[in-house]
Amino acid sequence: MPLLDTDQALTKNSYYDATASPAPAHAPLLGEHACDVAVVGGGLAGLSAAIDLRRRGFDVVLLEAQQIGFGASGRNGGQAIHGLACDPDTIEQQLGLAEARRVWDMSIEALDLLRERIAEHGIACDWQDGYLGVATTPRKAAELHAQAERLQQVYGYPMQRIAAADIGRWIASPRYHGGVHDPRSGHLHPLKYTRGLAAAAARAGVRLHEGTQAHALLQGERPQLRTTSARGTGLLRARQVLLAGNVYLHGAPTPLAPSLAPRVMPVGTYIACTEVLPKATADALIPDRSAVCDTNFVLDYFRTTACDRMLYGGRVSYSTVTPSRLAESLRERMVHTFPQLAGAKVQYAWGGFVDISMNRAPDFGRLPAPAPGVPANVYYLQGFSGHGLALTGLAGRLVAEAISGDSGRFDVFARLKHRPFPGGKQLRTPALVLGMAWYRLRDMLG
Repeated sequence: MPLLDTDQALTKNSYYDATASPAPAHAPLLGEHACDVAVVGGGLAGLSAAIDLRRRGFDVVLLEAQQIGFGASGRNGGQAIHGLACDPDTIEQQLGLAEARRVWDMSIEALDLLRERIAEHGIACDWQDGYLGVATTPRKAAELHAQAERLQQVYGYPMQRIAAADIGRWIASPRYHGGVHDPRSGHLHPLKYTRGLAAAAARAGVRLHEGTQAHALLQGERPQLRTTSARGTGLLRARQVLLAGNVYLHGAPTPLAPSLAPRVMPVGTYIACTEVLPKATADALIPDRSAVCDTNFVLDYFRTTACDRMLYGGRVSYSTVTPSRLAESLRERMVHTFPQLAGAKVQYAWGGFVDISMNRAPDFGRLPAPAPGVPANVYYLQGFSGHGLALTGLAGRLVAEAISGDSGRFDVFARLKHRPFPGGKQLRTPALVLGMAWYRLRDMLG
C-alpha cells in the first residue's frame, strides 16, 4: 500500500480528530498564480514559516496535498521536549562545542516560541508544563543522570535528577529505576495547535490551499510548482520556495526533490488512547501531569490528557507495514507500564509516518542552484526524527530569517552533514528493519 494510502487508513480512529473543533476548508489552487514565497506542506514547519514571512511583508502561498495538519504535525505524541532527536555529541562532532551550544540554545528558544505562539494567537490546545524522562534499568538510570549532569555543566541547562527511591512519587509504575524532570518542556494537543496556527496564518493573509498536490518543481530565477487537485491543475510561480512536506515529498511516483529522498526514511509511529478515566486514577498515574518518555532506543512515550485519558505511544514500524493487532498490542504495553489500567478500554488507536535522518539530526538546507548565476532559492526542512513539535516552529522562523537576508542561524543547521540511508531505493528499508531489530534486542537486554 502506498505511503499516503496507509496514512489515510490509520488516521480514521484518532483521538485528536475526535476532539478538535472542525477546521475551515481551503480551496485547491487552480490556474496560474504568483507569489513571493511558495510553501509546500501544511504542517507546523510550513505554517510557522508562513506566519513569520507574512510578518516580514512577503506574499505567501501555502500548498497542502491533503488537509492542514494531516501529517505528523496533527497526530504525533504531543510532547514538546528540549534538545534534538540526536544526542548533543552528534552536533559537537560536526560543528564543535561552541556551535553545538548555539544549536542547543535554539532548541530551548523553540520551546519559548511555541508558548509565545499559543499566547499570541489564543490557541486553545491543552498546553501542560513538564517532561519526565525515565529509565527502565539501574544502568540506564545512571546514564540518564550522567547526561543530565553534563547538560547542566556544559550547556547550562538544569534538570532535577530523580533517584530510584523517589521515582514512585513522580509516576505510579513499577518499571522505572530513576529519571529526570524538566519543567520547561511539556505537552499539548497537536492537531488543535496546528489548526490554530493555520487560522493565524489565514488571518495574516497567507493564501492556504488544501487538496493541492505539488507534483513537479522547475528550478530557476523564478521557480515554478505544478499542481494537481480533484478539481484541476495549477501553476504557481514564486521568487523562493520552501519544501516542508518531509516524507510526503518523496512518497509520490515522482519525488518533488529526488536528491533529498535518500536522506530520510519514513517510520510508522502508533498511539493508543483510553476511554476517560476516573479523575483520581488519572491524577495518580503521573501526579504532576508531565509528558513521559523512556530512554530506550525504541521508546515508549505517554501522558494523561486534559480530559483524563491515558495517551500511550510505543510501537514503530520501519518497514511502513502497520503492526497487526495495533490497539491490543499498544494496550498490552500500557498495562505493562501501568498494571492498574488493566480494566481500561482503548477507545482510539492511530498512527502515521515521521521522517528520520541517519544520525537523527535535523536536515535543513537549500537545493543546489540549477545553473551558474541562478540563485539557490529552494529551501527545505526535513529530518526532525520524531522530535519536531517545538523545533518545527523555530525551523520555520530560521527559514523566514534566511529568505529575508539573514541566514546566519539557518546556516548553522545547514552545515550539518547527512548521509543517505544505505542500500539504495530497493534495499534501504530492509536494511533499516534489520538494524532496528538489533536495537530492540539491546533494549530488552538492558
